[in-house]
Amino acid sequence: MALLPQILYSSSTNPTLIISTKSFFLNPKTISISSSKTLIPTRKLNLFRCSSSSFSEKHHTSGPPSQPDDTIELPLFPLPLVLFPGAILPLQIFEFRYRMMMHTLLQSDLRFGIIYTDTSTGTADVGCVGEVIKHERLVDDRFFLICKGQERFRVTNLVRTKPYLVAKVTWLEDRPGGEGGEDLEVLANDVETYMKDVIRLSNRLNGKPEKETQDLRRNLFPTPFSFFVGSTFEGAPREQQALLELEDSATRLKREKETLRNTLNYLTAASAVKDVFPSS
Repeated sequence: MALLPQILYSSSTNPTLIISTKSFFLNPKTISISSSKTLIPTRKLNLFRCSSSSFSEKHHTSGPPSQPDDTIELPLFPLPLVLFPGAILPLQIFEFRYRMMMHTLLQSDLRFGIIYTDTSTGTADVGCVGEVIKHERLVDDRFFLICKGQERFRVTNLVRTKPYLVAKVTWLEDRPGGEGGEDLEVLANDVETYMKDVIRLSNRLNGKPEKETQDLRRNLFPTPFSFFVGSTFEGAPREQQALLELEDSATRLKREKETLRNTLNYLTAASAVKDVFPSS
């Protein structure tokens, strides 16, 4: 599969673009283009090394009872990243309590919840189920995993915290269309066009041939395509989390379109500077 540059435009006041060449399945080298227009290669990451993370105090083990038909119990793995439905995530499990979780999962349905957490905002309410599609257990009891994003969920109640987190969750589904009656196909096509332009200019700034980008949608319907686009915004986990939490495909596509438009404007300016000052 062709490699897809990943795109991030962080803000209008202090723009930073991060582009990493990544297929939808693996995560090779990352390149950062900062607002000073310097190229900064970063180290290659093949697997995300997984360790523990605190869970937000807003999820209590006691609270209003939930209807059993509306919720299920799901083991949770807080991580400083966002998994989208359909995306592939390689993981390395080495912490003891999560190795325990893996032993349990390998005897059941191989599904657990991945939920975003960081030190400043705490742990999110909305996450995505990761299904183990490949695994390797090493002699020291560590695990190498390949997980695929499945359904989104919302945490409603924390069941227990030891030996690992287990919560009651409800499933999230997108509404069919936006409040304004937007045409999802038109929005998805607009987003794809912006992505192609961003890739083209990114290649130019990196000294790569400006080849015509092939079909990025790969026959995806608008909703799964919106998840795919969100998964490419690597380096902006809070923005990714906001996209994951939206329950309206049109709103998600419009937000992604705006992000890509801003990124394209920044790249256009950077390209113009490069034309005027080739050695900069």
